[in-house]
Amino acid sequence: MAVADVGDPHPAIIAGPRTPWPPATNRGGTSGHALLYYPLDPDGEGAMVELTLTAMTEQELAPLLGTLEQHYAEDMVAHRGMTPAAARERSSNQLRELLPAGAATEGVLLRLARFGDAEVGWIWVTVPGAVGATDTTGSQRGWIHNIEVYPAHRGRGYARRMIQLIEVELAHLGVPELGLNVFGTNTVAIGLYRSLGFEVMAQQMSKRIEPAG
Repeated sequence: MAVADVGDPHPAIIAGPRTPWPPATNRGGTSGHALLYYPLDPDGEGAMVELTLTAMTEQELAPLLGTLEQHYAEDMVAHRGMTPAAARERSSNQLRELLPAGAATEGVLLRLARFGDAEVGWIWVTVPGAVGATDTTGSQRGWIHNIEVYPAHRGRGYARRMIQLIEVELAHLGVPELGLNVFGTNTVAIGLYRSLGFEVMAQQMSKRIEPAG
């Protein structure tokens, strides 16, 4: 599935083990309360504000899935040469398969990111054993299906902190490895993932063939 605005699937598959990070705090809770938070100093003046991840409700998930379905379809048109109609159908079907019970789907971590009082993005991860959790049968790898920082909040390091926070949650669940897919043309995302300790595990390549004269 797509990794929106920070990457997307197939041309390069990036995956790697957890790497060290500055400490975050686990506050517990399952819905509506901060699960994890990471103190940040946005102005460099010692005024700490917390980036938090909280469990997502069905009402919060619904509008995000509509946008994700559209973006994923657009990426399949651009990168795989699919028609818009076929891409939209593929995107819709895949979302239904991966989230059959919506926000209540077993083995799925759907988290909203907030910085202070502002909602800044969201992340969707599946744990090993869940549908779509990994690219390898029997693997103990969790999988990032989507991570998005909203346009008005990009460029402030939130995506990095979101991944670090979800790693803390996965560590508490005993998950030893985390993976994701990203298009090879998304160099900004690839740079971020590499800096977090992800490594390329497989790669796909393609080229256009000119039609016969």
